[in-house]
Amino acid sequence: MKRRYRVGIRVLLLVFVITISFVLDGRAISIFNEVQDKLPIYRVNKDAKEVSLTFDINWAENDELPRILEVLDKYNVKATFFIMGGWVNYSEDNKNKLIMIKEGGHEIGNHSYIHPMFSNINEGRMKEELDKTNKTIEEAIGVTPKLFRFPSGDYNKQSLDYVKSQGFVPIQWDIDSVDWKEKGADEEYNRVMKKVKEGSIVLFHNNAKYTPGNLDKIIKTLKEEGYEFLPVGEMMYQENYYINDNGEQIKK
Repeated sequence: MKRRYRVGIRVLLLVFVITISFVLDGRAISIFNEVQDKLPIYRVNKDAKEVSLTFDINWAENDELPRILEVLDKYNVKATFFIMGGWVNYSEDNKNKLIMIKEGGHEIGNHSYIHPMFSNINEGRMKEELDKTNKTIEEAIGVTPKLFRFPSGDYNKQSLDYVKSQGFVPIQWDIDSVDWKEKGADEEYNRVMKKVKEGSIVLFHNNAKYTPGNLDKIIKTLKEEGYEFLPVGEMMYQENYYINDNGEQIKK
């Protein structure tokens, strides 16, 4: 009798442990996904050879934007441009350049108004930066950006949560051309070509002298390798996805 009692207790304990383990494991998975979804998108997990070219638009004495647009038009490539509201309002010439981007069929994203570090500002200031930029772009070209790129890629949990709460999708990058440093055309070209893969998001700027020439080479070579170029908004998944601990957007 005592033996049966002990066996019964052991069985009950085993069932209890298995049940608790299952519940905790499920909870752990849920928490894991919740944590990982607190990252911006750095890359889209893709099997197809698709790549997004993105450009952060900054104030510049030597603005290469017209040449960049010429290269993109030459290959019929559509890209994503993250626009600073302050840049647009700086001059009528910049407003005209924004119109050129839109008329070229490119995607427009929000890049703040005057490029502050979002980890150092409060939510009131974040709202001002986001709203003022969207209003500026809307008034200039009738487009309301839904994608956002943090100035200098700088963010913390508070800023990331706030930007998402305002309906924006934060976009980073997995390949940085570091073109703004202007260390040399070959170095910048090789940096991109060595790292590019399916679903890559590549970062360029409008104020880098080697970028137009390198774009021509990069697009030509990747097209020959079977790659297709899409704006981020078209390449990314719109629903039923999660973001892993590498910032990769993955389809569920």
